[in-house]
Amino acid sequence: MTESQANSDVNENNLNLPNIITFARLGLSFVLFGMMSAGMGWLWSAGLFVFAVLTDILDGWIARKYQLITQLGRIMDPFVDKLITGGVFLFLLPYPESGVNPWMVVIVIGREMLVTSLRGFLERQGADFSASASGKLKMFLQCVAATLALIAMDHRCQHTAILWSRDISLWVMVAVTVWSGWIYVARGIELLKPSPPIS
Repeated sequence: MTESQANSDVNENNLNLPNIITFARLGLSFVLFGMMSAGMGWLWSAGLFVFAVLTDILDGWIARKYQLITQLGRIMDPFVDKLITGGVFLFLLPYPESGVNPWMVVIVIGREMLVTSLRGFLERQGADFSASASGKLKMFLQCVAATLALIAMDHRCQHTAILWSRDISLWVMVAVTVWSGWIYVARGIELLKPSPPIS
C-alpha cells in the first residue's frame, strides 16, 4: 500500500457522520460564544447550547450503533464537550447576574485538566481509564447548570423560581464535579499501584 493510499484510508475512516457532527458542534460553540460576548439573545444562546448538547448525544449514538468509532472521534468528542461547557461558564463570568463565580469556573476547568492529563498518562501505560458513571453525571449537571444560567440572563426569566433553580444547580454541579474528580483520581491511584509479586 502506498503512502497516498494509506492517507486516503485514514481520511475515509475519520470522515464519517459522527465526526462531522462533532466538528459542526465545534463551529456552533464559536457562534454561541460570539452571541454571549455580544450580550444579547440569551434565550437563543440557551437554545443553541441545548441543541449542541443534543448533537453530542446523537453523534455518540450513531458511532456506537454503526461502529463508526475512530481515534479522531475519541479525541475530539470529549474535547469539544469540555470546550463548550467550560466556555459557557467562562463567558458568563463578566455578568454577575449569571450566578457564576470565578471559583466555580476554576473547579470545573481544573477538574477537566486533571482528569484529561491523568487519562492520557494512564492510557499510554495501557490502562483502561474510560468514562465512568460519575463523569457522565457531572457532564449532565454541568449542562443543566449552564442552560439555567443562560436562561436566567434574560430579564423576562428573572423570576425567583428560575434564579433559585439556577443557584441550586450551580452548587450541585460544583459538588458533583469535585466528587467526580476524586473518583477518577482514586481510580488512577489504584491503577498506578504496582502489581503484587506472584508467590
